[in-house]
Amino acid sequence: MREYSAGGLVYRIMPDNGVEFLLIEDLKGRWSVPKGHVESGETLEQTAVREISEETGLKNIQIVEKLDKVHFFYRFEGRLIFMTAFHFLVEAIDPDEPVVVEVSEGIVGARWFPAAIAEEVLEYKTLKEFLQRSMPIIDAIMKKKQASQALQEETL
Repeated sequence: MREYSAGGLVYRIMPDNGVEFLLIEDLKGRWSVPKGHVESGETLEQTAVREISEETGLKNIQIVEKLDKVHFFYRFEGRLIFMTAFHFLVEAIDPDEPVVVEVSEGIVGARWFPAAIAEEVLEYKTLKEFLQRSMPIIDAIMKKKQASQALQEETL
């Protein structure tokens, strides 16, 4: 059986220009990223936004870029499932928006981590690689925002 899911590596830019990533903890104590099954009629982007919102309570989010997909097998109720998970880089626009964990999804916690620590605690190698690849993208976004801000201050 084949299934598809989508989700994202969610980051926020702090007032001091530090970058933090939002990770979720499952029942087995593994840190990962919010994601879930694609529903009928949804695009991958719609699924990613919906799942992140459902699992973390974040509403003010924006997809920045599609990162990649991962294929894996898992067993559920005696059936072997072939899963393709699509991952996006997603910015939490409001760094102060509260995280509200959806416990019913098998998630026991969610927490913001500085980039270096997030990379250490992430359970899966591919997610660590996505985080590493995301940093230059985030740095470019931050530089663009800073340049735009400087330009606005100059014109005042």
